[in-house]
Amino acid sequence: MKNLNIKNQVKTLTRTGALVLSLFFAQACQDALQEDVISQIGSEYLNTAKGLDDAVSAAYSSMRSWYGTERGNNFTEFGTDIYTNGADGSWKFMNTYTNQFDSQTGQVRELWDDLYRGINTCNAVIERAPGISGVNEATKTQRIAEAKFIRAHHYFLLMQLFGPVELRLEETKVPTKIVKRNPESEIYAAIIKDLTEAIPGLEARKASTQYGRATRAAAEHLLGRVYVTKGTSSSKAADDFAKAEPLFKNVISNYGLRLLPDFGQVHAFGNEINDEVIWSVQYTRSQLTNGGGNNAHVFFLMEYDTQPGMRRDTQNGRPFKRYRPTVYALEKVFQNRENDSRYKKSFIDVYLSNRPGTFNTTFDRSKPTVTFAQGDTSMFIPGFEMPATERAKRKYQVLTPSMYDEKLFPGLVKHLDPGRADLTQFEGGRDYIAMRLADTYLLLAEAQFRQGKLAEATATINIVRRRAAWPGKEAAMEITPAQMTFEFLMEERARELTGEQTRWLDLKRWGNLIERVKLHNPQAAPNIKDFHVLRPIPQNQIDRAEGGPSGFPQNPGY
Repeated sequence: MKNLNIKNQVKTLTRTGALVLSLFFAQACQDALQEDVISQIGSEYLNTAKGLDDAVSAAYSSMRSWYGTERGNNFTEFGTDIYTNGADGSWKFMNTYTNQFDSQTGQVRELWDDLYRGINTCNAVIERAPGISGVNEATKTQRIAEAKFIRAHHYFLLMQLFGPVELRLEETKVPTKIVKRNPESEIYAAIIKDLTEAIPGLEARKASTQYGRATRAAAEHLLGRVYVTKGTSSSKAADDFAKAEPLFKNVISNYGLRLLPDFGQVHAFGNEINDEVIWSVQYTRSQLTNGGGNNAHVFFLMEYDTQPGMRRDTQNGRPFKRYRPTVYALEKVFQNRENDSRYKKSFIDVYLSNRPGTFNTTFDRSKPTVTFAQGDTSMFIPGFEMPATERAKRKYQVLTPSMYDEKLFPGLVKHLDPGRADLTQFEGGRDYIAMRLADTYLLLAEAQFRQGKLAEATATINIVRRRAAWPGKEAAMEITPAQMTFEFLMEERARELTGEQTRWLDLKRWGNLIERVKLHNPQAAPNIKDFHVLRPIPQNQIDRAEGGPSGFPQNPGY
């Protein structure tokens, strides 16, 4: 199968009007890398067959501003009910909601600009493709459909984060300061129109000739999510959840997708292309063409590398100690570990020594010293309190919940990237799984629940739960309609999707971000206010608008 190897960006700069192509376009991953640098090329290049393909590939690369990045994770993991900050100092204010998180925040500006560049590239593709010679009509139709998928994706993300934004559906070719914030209803209408028009022109999931291109399954999954989100917004319609339901069912039934039998294999290193993945964002191992890389591997890890018997290595990762699970996440969400395998398969519980020797203990004072040979267990994180008398019998340190702090806590296994070139490399090369079938099932259950279809929602969610069961525990994992509450659904999404850039957006959609952060995130609770359901508009956007703040108003509270 060929991969869609998107490289750096084709940028149609929304405010400067310059079309800039800056990318490396390669063949399939098994082919030799074609390292032709195309940079600062005039607008006419896009009017060629090669230019059209390069522009679409570069539009995909704008996804790399969000998925697997520091900014994408900070926007979605920090300041939620299941993740709070660890010891690292960077960006803590995005968890604690202090006034440092304002319109000058660099990550807000970067994301806004990158998404609008991607949108304007899509606008150029959609407008120009029909008139380009040397491209067959089927390919034109597909490329336009891909551009509409990307444009809809970006506007949906922008609106969830910032509320009403500028809706620009034509290519910006000359500088302009005339901008406005379009009503939410107009933006939803444009997103739905784009995805509805894109679906027939996209390849079916199994027929996709280049892995990484948008497919009908991806567009239907996204459109279903749009309807579920719209159904809780000020633009809601009575039939939003009813419209979402058949879209999710179609994704589940008609594209050869399936839940993997083992939850632990979904994110296993080397298994990024599997039958549960609906769509993923492509990264590579080449420093020349990987952009900033998939960096998710660094953020969810504890400080294992300073502990007795351990040093940093590529297998265990580079620990930024950025995101720490809340007590609520560990003790309530992942409480059922007897039947549910997802705690064990989501978090790291054993470290094997890579630095043999004898050391004084650091956190487990049940014994004064520990001695390790290469490969011995150096740390065990059982996830429950173990008496000191029991810990003293172990030849390694045991980290129990009462010892957790901002440096020591269960790390997430999902994003580990032992394929990095060395132990300091930040730019990971794993593809980022952006949409997968378990999420489709959970969104379907949510749409059914919202329609009062409790029996159907229960049956849907039980499919995900049976897969998550330890062998022989499938029946014990099933719930009844009486147990199918919205609280349960929220926790099920946390169990299945923790660390996958969904939680803040979920809480925003459900309308309970403030409530749940106050309940479950003590570091964020004192500062979070009602206005934090929106992010600040970047100051550079306001400054370049005609009329400044009156032409493009800031969100309340910032």
